[in-house]
Amino acid sequence: MASADFPAVDARTIASVLQLVRGATFDDFLLAPQHSVLERRDPSAIDLSCLLSRHIVLRRPIVSANMDTVTRAPMAIVQAEEGGIGIIDRGFRPGDIRPQVREVEIVKRTQHGVIADPYSIGPDAPLDEAAALMARSRVGTLVVVDDRRKLKGLLTERDLRFAPTSGSRVSDRMTPRDKLVVHPGPLAPVAAERLMMAHKVKKLPLVDEADVLLGLITAKDLMRQTRLPFATRDEQGRLRVGAAIGAKGDYLERAAELIKAGVDVLVIDIAHGHSIVMDRAIAEVRKRFGPVELIAGNVGTSEGTRFLLDRGVNGIKVGIGPGGGCTTRQTTSFGVPQVQALVECRKEASGSRVPLIADGGVRRHGALIAALLFGGDCTMLGSAFAGTTEAPGEVVHKSVLLPESQKTVKVPFKVLRGMASIEAIRDRLDVEDADRVEIEALGAEGTEVSVPAVGSARAIVRDMVKHICSSISYGGAASLGELREMFWRDPMRYLIKLSTSGRRESYDR
Repeated sequence: MASADFPAVDARTIASVLQLVRGATFDDFLLAPQHSVLERRDPSAIDLSCLLSRHIVLRRPIVSANMDTVTRAPMAIVQAEEGGIGIIDRGFRPGDIRPQVREVEIVKRTQHGVIADPYSIGPDAPLDEAAALMARSRVGTLVVVDDRRKLKGLLTERDLRFAPTSGSRVSDRMTPRDKLVVHPGPLAPVAAERLMMAHKVKKLPLVDEADVLLGLITAKDLMRQTRLPFATRDEQGRLRVGAAIGAKGDYLERAAELIKAGVDVLVIDIAHGHSIVMDRAIAEVRKRFGPVELIAGNVGTSEGTRFLLDRGVNGIKVGIGPGGGCTTRQTTSFGVPQVQALVECRKEASGSRVPLIADGGVRRHGALIAALLFGGDCTMLGSAFAGTTEAPGEVVHKSVLLPESQKTVKVPFKVLRGMASIEAIRDRLDVEDADRVEIEALGAEGTEVSVPAVGSARAIVRDMVKHICSSISYGGAASLGELREMFWRDPMRYLIKLSTSGRRESYDR
């Protein structure tokens, strides 16, 4: 796999590009096609590796936004399985930290290489307690251990089938230790697969020399590892997931609980990241949690980028007002067009190995490659996923008039709302003086809109990946990294600034 780093950019070159892109968005440019070197636009063969943060690599440059109508556990699971990552929103009431932590735990327990902390129960526990634990945790196997964590057996859903639970204990139904295939010490996935195949077992407990449980390997997890080769996983084979914490209120307590749950990256996400509020929040997080992987934002200028770099963050979100659910520019007249913002921020971040996350402004798949060339290491998307099955919220049906036939039909929709909208603030109550301030008196910088229901996010991600691969082919490269290098070696070879009619011809359909 080639380097996932964004290539270093020559200062003189980026200065000339910055003059060209001032005031520009993705729809202001086309990219001139080059001689293609790819015979097949095969997503499984084209390297799309990029950085999410300084120490986390994604195989697909796609991140689902930390919005309460976009990313909870189901969305984060799909994103990580497909090679990206999801950031769990903080749209929960202050002090009510457990629901967000639970979403992270669900993601972290969905897949494993080795399950280091499998759900366990004692041999003398009642069977109905075991059944309740299985139902609550949604697992089909419990490891039976004593009070010193020594392995005593395995209890599966099949063991409970048709068994009377009243008055019975776990030890009455479990498969005891002496009948299990067990491996002493750690074991690599390939070796575990061979051992489980030889003994025809689906579960393989790992123990130390004193028979104390070290972990559990399951056939289901090994099969997922093979079936999803681009998935974003941690060192234990678990899916990676991020979570937002805010910059005031319970953010430190929230961070502590999320870290305990195994979150891979924290996102301090406020509307204006170049601020005294962000300064204080980063300092406190670093003081309490040291080298935790930390993304901060949002910013849209070179000064804002330098501000965050100087405070030691591991990733920077770029975008002031380009998102579909954001009204910052309408309500305040402040913001930076997204192409200009990305180039400005890339100029400041070049050579730092701190990645930029292009957050917002992508309203068509073709804009993905523009975001990834102009400066984004990866892209964060909200509205693209808000109508999917995995997004939170109910499907509602609205009457829509078909202009051709003048007939009214019912069309399924879901809700997308900016996290600074009145509706989101009301649900979250994320203001420190909420008992003294009327929520409606706050300056909302987001809106609530309906988006069409579109099926699974998995299909959308795969379409995006295919289109990024097609862009790489048109650009004359064999990988995302190579296209970035070619682009910044001679950007004027690629960039076509569009006239009004050129924009209309290109994007109006």
